[in-house]
Amino acid sequence: MTFPRLSATDDPADVVLLLEGTYPMVRGGVAGWLDQLIRGLPQYRFAVVFLGSRPQDYEGLKYELADNVVHLECHYLMGSTLTRSGRRPGSCPRAFERSRALHDRLGQPGGDIDDALAEVAALVGQGSGLSRNDFEGSQLAWDEIVERYTTCYDETSFLDYFWSVRNMHSPLFMLADLARRLPRGRCLHAISTGYAGFLGALARHQTGTPLMVTEHGIYTKERHIDLLEADWIHAPMDPLSHGLKAESGYLRRLWIRFFHSLGRMTYQAASDITTLYDGNRRRQLNDGAPATRSRVIPNGIRIERFRPLREATQANTRPVMVLLGRVTPIKDIKTFLRATRQLQLQLPELEAWVVGPDDEDPLYAQECRDLAEQLKLGENLRFLGFQKTEDILAQARLVVLTSISEAQPLVVLEALAAGVPVVTTDVGACREMVLGDGSPEQAAGQVVPIANPQATAAAAATLLKDTAAWQAAREVGIERVEQHYTEKLMLERYAERYQVAMEDAMADSEEPACATARHGQNIDA
Repeated sequence: MTFPRLSATDDPADVVLLLEGTYPMVRGGVAGWLDQLIRGLPQYRFAVVFLGSRPQDYEGLKYELADNVVHLECHYLMGSTLTRSGRRPGSCPRAFERSRALHDRLGQPGGDIDDALAEVAALVGQGSGLSRNDFEGSQLAWDEIVERYTTCYDETSFLDYFWSVRNMHSPLFMLADLARRLPRGRCLHAISTGYAGFLGALARHQTGTPLMVTEHGIYTKERHIDLLEADWIHAPMDPLSHGLKAESGYLRRLWIRFFHSLGRMTYQAASDITTLYDGNRRRQLNDGAPATRSRVIPNGIRIERFRPLREATQANTRPVMVLLGRVTPIKDIKTFLRATRQLQLQLPELEAWVVGPDDEDPLYAQECRDLAEQLKLGENLRFLGFQKTEDILAQARLVVLTSISEAQPLVVLEALAAGVPVVTTDVGACREMVLGDGSPEQAAGQVVPIANPQATAAAAATLLKDTAAWQAAREVGIERVEQHYTEKLMLERYAERYQVAMEDAMADSEEPACATARHGQNIDA
């Protein structure tokens, strides 16, 4: 497959997007938002750098690239191969001493990281730092790993520890290499911390190009959840946990600290940090984001897409309950299935649809299908795969979101704009989107605890059985989205942030003003 590429003689892109596991190779809320952002700002030229796990984990482009995507390149963190240096492995004992000191400092909660990014960049960069040869083939690296293992980790096998260290650090050498040869751009925009954000931090350090960071979900929080559930981390069971994985295992703590450190260094390098609601911003501040550089820019949707659906949704009488989302553990599809079973007892005619791609976690998707069979949901439950959102909402009486972690999910806004009330878990910005100021007359649906099928079923039953409650929620939802969550407002805010970043970069470099015209209003987000 041929991707658009910038040549050395082309003008730089306006924005270089740094993306991990999302657009354009994966469908989902963030990926859809990125497609919306790119298409909604045709005045800017975007270069896209995608980071994934392995090539075989992706089936090619899931989105048709917009005309203003002028460059796309894809890189894979697992099993990557880099050109190795000709230097003899282990010929830099001073670099290993610096690496040991840096690891000790980053391992201390709340430790000073002001110069950590520069130190990491020096250690994995060219010159007097560590090469991949050093890390993977030197006696000094082996001795360091053995010493750390015997000092800190004696719970299970040395092999588990060795490969965790290897898999954790190897991508950093790849990122350092990528940072030196990113496509030229006037500003960098990472849509997470993690590996993509740290790539931006390294590039910011090396080139001075301004870095923006936007988080929908907080990356460190979501990786924390994933790591607690990860079967590939071998750790002893806590005897008091009744079979749950022990959070105190050294390897879990090691991975959690690793991603937390990447996040802190990324925040320090960013000149502009945005997220979707104030609860997320507070989490970012707690994780090390400077308050003076952070702001809230809510999601917005194209209202015009969903207004035409309101006549159809007003006329819907079939009890069709829909979950729109990827079939992954973070969406907690299993709670939706269990709630469906309980709701069947009250509404035998209930139809429950799971609408979203199921190829991201095939094992979990199969577990969900097996659970549906065990619960004897029969024809009441349908897995429909990816579908056009408008086609599904036009048939829905209720949208249900059972996620254990979200930021400001677009599906909630889309459902409300179409005139479909929502039942959602109390995650991210869902409470303020659905309940407004919290008064009963401002409710566009109901909010329930995480992983609670009983509460989910009860909330859904109220809206499906009480026509007056359903109608009131519908009207509130339509009004709220029209007033506060439009695409136009969101795009104006991001255009203003891009323009500020590019103007600051030009001022710093004393280059002539670029031809890109200033668009949008200067809106205090």
